[in-house]
Amino acid sequence: MAHIHEKIDFTVAILVIHKRKVLLIHHRNLDMWLPLGGHIELGEDPEAAALREAREESGLDVELLGTRPPTTGPGSRALIAPRFLDIHRITDTHEHIGMIYWARPRSGQLKLSAGEHHDIRWCSSADLDSLQPPMTDAVKWYCRKALDEIEG
Repeated sequence: MAHIHEKIDFTVAILVIHKRKVLLIHHRNLDMWLPLGGHIELGEDPEAAALREAREESGLDVELLGTRPPTTGPGSRALIAPRFLDIHRITDTHEHIGMIYWARPRSGQLKLSAGEHHDIRWCSSADLDSLQPPMTDAVKWYCRKALDEIEG
C-alpha cells in the first residue's frame, strides 16, 4: 500500500497467538521479523484493516481480541480498541501511528505471501531470541506481552 499522506500514516500490527506461539513474518523489503500488518487504507477502519492484513499475509481469518463497548447507535459503530498504540519513524520525513492488536486464528490455512515475505512461522517466546536477522527490542516486547496475556 502506498503512503496516504507524505508525513504520517496509520497502520495495524496483528499479533496472532496460537498454542503459546506468535505468528511472525520475515518481511522481504525490510529484512525484519514482524507481526502481520500494514497500512490502513482510505475508507477502511482499523478493525477491517487488521482482518484484511491478517488474511492477505497469512491466509488466516482471525478474531481480534478485546472488548467492544456497547455504545453503538445511529451513525456510530463501536470498535475493538488496539491493545497498544505507538508512533515510529519510517524516514526522516515520514512516521507511522501503529495500532497493535492481539488476535487468535479462527479458520484458514497458513500460507506464505511469497511476494512480501521470505518466511512465516509460529514462534515461542524462546524462539524470539534466535531469529535471524535479530528482531527489534520493541517488536520482541510486544510479542512477549501478547504471549503472556493470551492463552491458546
